[in-house]
Amino acid sequence: MTTAILDRLDALPLVAILRGLTPEEAVGVGEALLGAGFTCLEVPLNSPRPLESVRLLREALGDRAVVGAGTVLTPEAVRDVVAAKGQIIISPNADADVIRETVAVGALSMPGVFTATEAFAALKAGAQVLKLFPSEIAGPAGLRALRAVLPSDQRLYAVGGVTPDNLTSWRAAGASGFGIGGALFKPGMTADEVGERARAFVTAWNATQG
Repeated sequence: MTTAILDRLDALPLVAILRGLTPEEAVGVGEALLGAGFTCLEVPLNSPRPLESVRLLREALGDRAVVGAGTVLTPEAVRDVVAAKGQIIISPNADADVIRETVAVGALSMPGVFTATEAFAALKAGAQVLKLFPSEIAGPAGLRALRAVLPSDQRLYAVGGVTPDNLTSWRAAGASGFGIGGALFKPGMTADEVGERARAFVTAWNATQG
């Protein structure tokens, strides 16, 4: 399953971080994101009834998207997300127990790292994708330094402070992809507003391909 998820991410490596999403608006927002080109959606577990949103998105979007949860901090939470049909486990930190549990249940592991020590510990535990978090503190220079010591084919996402205007500089520093939160979705936004912002990110990403 993880190979198919990685293929989906590689096609458009933009993860929509939907912090604060409610189950009532989940499907509408999800469809708007898919309409704009996004195919990977994350519902952080500190959102209202997040597992319900994950389940609803999976049921509505099916194989058209990859849906998972963020802010996953314990192995128990990993199991809860997978029980809700979540496919990807994203964390702000690199907890080896969480990573190992994610791999054991067949989901994709994307932990947050900030240093080379954390990055290599996460990879040793089985992480498939790393996210530099918070990337706005590290900056493109910090990402470039981390990229220099990682395996050349290692997927490394920038998460935090990414906008359509600065996406190109992050790509130039070696970012494989991006997790996008507040610049894409905030509670109270309409699905149309989210879709419009999503299209701006897809346009910015496409401009880096050439």
